[in-house]
Amino acid sequence: MKRIMPLLCLALASTAQADDATIKKVLTERFPGAVIKSISPTPVPGLFEVYANNSIIYVDAQADYMLSGPMKDTQTKTNLTQKSLEALQTIDIASLPMNKAILTRRGKGERKLVVFSDPDCPYCQALEKELAKLDNVSIYTFLYPLEELHPGATAKADAIWCAPDRAQAWSDYMLDRKLISPATKCETPVQAIGALATQLGMMGTPAIVFSNGKRVEGSIPAEDIEARLTALSGQKTSAR
Repeated sequence: MKRIMPLLCLALASTAQADDATIKKVLTERFPGAVIKSISPTPVPGLFEVYANNSIIYVDAQADYMLSGPMKDTQTKTNLTQKSLEALQTIDIASLPMNKAILTRRGKGERKLVVFSDPDCPYCQALEKELAKLDNVSIYTFLYPLEELHPGATAKADAIWCAPDRAQAWSDYMLDRKLISPATKCETPVQAIGALATQLGMMGTPAIVFSNGKRVEGSIPAEDIEARLTALSGQKTSAR
């Protein structure tokens, strides 16, 4: 039995790898634009979870049949698709290039928040008003202008980055629509941040990332942000 078990485990692992390879090969051939990041088995025998293009689909071992939509555990009422998606989209905060972000510190700044934002995105502007209500938080804003949606946003992001006081320039533009052209141009991280956002699977702006790596896309009220920050830090600091 001691000899059989390792061989059985090896056989199962080899089968799983073969299924993964088959699924990836077939899907890539049939859907050339698919960017497949992970393939894993599900609780349903013969059904595999595929994380591609920032969403989850389900296929059989030969990838001949595909399903989309949430998978739920009827016993626990758990949305397994959402649970997997949250895990797959978790971001390692420590790996982010914080030197390429605009730092806005409110109060003591003991808590950390990361935001990917477009200066001309209406939802980003709405979020900025909510962020202004928070206290005791350090907000790292990565400039992520979506030029195809907001022509001229890149130039504004560059101007804000090159301003003497980036945090003030960002606040002035997002809250009051005041943009001051810098005296001189400078090298900006905007292009690099765009590549990073694509790598992270950002679907749009704004995107909020909390210290535990969980992300929220879109603008949410200050009260909701505060509740998440409080849960992570154990503090009772209220939104103003």
